[in-house]
Amino acid sequence: MQVLEDLSQPYQIIDFTWPIGFYSDGIHAGLRKHKLDLGWLYSKVPAQAAGVYTTNQFKAAPTLTTAHLIKTNHQLQAMVMNSAIANSCTGALGLKNAQLTQEIAAAQLAIDPDLVGIASTGLIGEQLPMAKLTAGIHKLALTKNDALTSAVLTTDTHSKTISVQLQLSGEIVTISGFCKGSGMIHPNMCTMLGFITTDANIQAETLQQLLSTETETTFNQITVDGDTSTNDMVVALANGLAANQLIEPATENYEKFAAAFHEIMVYLAKAIAQDGEGASKLVEVTVEHAANEADAKKVAKAIVGSNLVKAAIFGQDPNWGRLVAAIGQTDAKLDIAHLNLSLNGIPLVEQSQASNSDPKILAHSMTQHQINIVVNLNVGNARGQAWGCDLTYQYVKINANYHT
Repeated sequence: MQVLEDLSQPYQIIDFTWPIGFYSDGIHAGLRKHKLDLGWLYSKVPAQAAGVYTTNQFKAAPTLTTAHLIKTNHQLQAMVMNSAIANSCTGALGLKNAQLTQEIAAAQLAIDPDLVGIASTGLIGEQLPMAKLTAGIHKLALTKNDALTSAVLTTDTHSKTISVQLQLSGEIVTISGFCKGSGMIHPNMCTMLGFITTDANIQAETLQQLLSTETETTFNQITVDGDTSTNDMVVALANGLAANQLIEPATENYEKFAAAFHEIMVYLAKAIAQDGEGASKLVEVTVEHAANEADAKKVAKAIVGSNLVKAAIFGQDPNWGRLVAAIGQTDAKLDIAHLNLSLNGIPLVEQSQASNSDPKILAHSMTQHQINIVVNLNVGNARGQAWGCDLTYQYVKINANYHT
């Protein structure tokens, strides 16, 4: 039995592990030259399911398929995932191949095809090599390894995983998440796939509301390059095998579960931003004293999304004019005479004018791998955050050669 070390804490981050009843595997099926490229996630019982998806109008076949399943059934028992080929803009054949993937995996797992979700990521416009995919699915096993978290990667430099445990009604509940995403990142959703699994007992409707709410302040507040992909989704699965009392909205158990769920979402969102294509720095922007939360989030995301800001951070140039320009381009309520800015705790702007901070100290601060920018709008009490990365030469190199 799992035991929390410190029951005084609302939740604890632990080494990555699958919650009770979840299994996975990841293999090299030949979709890519050398790397893992195919995997699945399986729950031994059908799990309550929730999802959020890309806002791109050209939604890929796997995205459409999974969204329909979750909306219709509110349950999934397995997810099949591949990298290399996005199965996007592939017409009727692409949809047929997504359905065929469901059927092949369902037969292998002895479950209903309508309980099998699909997720793909990679090159847009190419059909899935179904012979390789079929052979690969037949090789997948039900293990507790984490190879799946690598099989979904494209230009990512590493897998992104986190597990959290908490106690609810006397039972230990585990929430584990993983994601991929490095380039083509600009939510509302982005070129990312995210998956959150839990053995908590929670209904799909409650889980959907939580996932949708948390997405707005986490995954939808990251940007790498301003491009929104066709395949993005975040799926949450809860199989109830922890046997805790049902988590009901507006209860203490819900608040505890929501806090741990938020930790998972923030961690994964920041991990994507930090691993942006070619990135050398993670940029975190916190906007305080905004008129409302929407304005706070809007300003924060405008800053992390500005190519001029990103280039200045790469060049370690504390050019605060770039920040002010990004803020001013939004329609957020501003007091143009009373703006305050700081970078890594060092004042940049006070009352909308340059501070007296030592330029050498500022320049040295910008050599750090994480840059924290705080914006005080001085027009209210609302707060918001966003995450991004710098814009490097390597980003151009990666994307200039992505197809060829």
